[in-house]
Amino acid sequence: MEDIKAIIFDCDGVMFDSSNANIAYYNAILGHFGKDPLTSDQFEYVHMHTVFAALHYLFDNEADRKAALSYSATMNYEEFIHYMEMEPDLISLLEWLRPEMKTAVATNRSTTIGRVLTDHNINGYFDMVVSALDVKNPKPAPDMLIKITEHFNITPKQAFYVGDSLLDEDAASVAGIPLIAYKNPELSAEYHIDGLMEVREIINSVKKRS
Repeated sequence: MEDIKAIIFDCDGVMFDSSNANIAYYNAILGHFGKDPLTSDQFEYVHMHTVFAALHYLFDNEADRKAALSYSATMNYEEFIHYMEMEPDLISLLEWLRPEMKTAVATNRSTTIGRVLTDHNINGYFDMVVSALDVKNPKPAPDMLIKITEHFNITPKQAFYVGDSLLDEDAASVAGIPLIAYKNPELSAEYHIDGLMEVREIINSVKKRS
């Protein structure tokens, strides 16, 4: 077992419960174009994917997709950030991890991740933030995770990725990074947790075995 040197976090569903924010955001776009609010199946999809992929999924033809993308670019995401709820113990965990370990974010968010971290006063807790805009291929591709491990000059086995979706599972698997599945027992992962401070317990157990 290699020493763990970095913890990488997904944003939505791990650091934040952003369900209400994403519902409000996409319903605002759908409503602008006279469409019905999100169904449960639609929400499951858009909650994991990039805004580009989500709007491609929600709108049937290319003209409507382009119009929806253009409209989304004019929206002020600040009005939706207040719907986001930070997960309990996130800051406590980050303070425990640093400075001994590197911390990073790998998220399919694009232009909004910086504002999310800044508005919740946690941007200073991360050594690196990688969004869908920073790689050629967003999750489920492994590009984000590979970019982070290469930046920190560590092996995949020297990191953990804390994720909650199938996209996270796929990205971690291809990148060779052990996954800590958060509140999703259906994922194939090295560890499953229901609270973020359980990450500390995992790291301590790894240290004892190494």
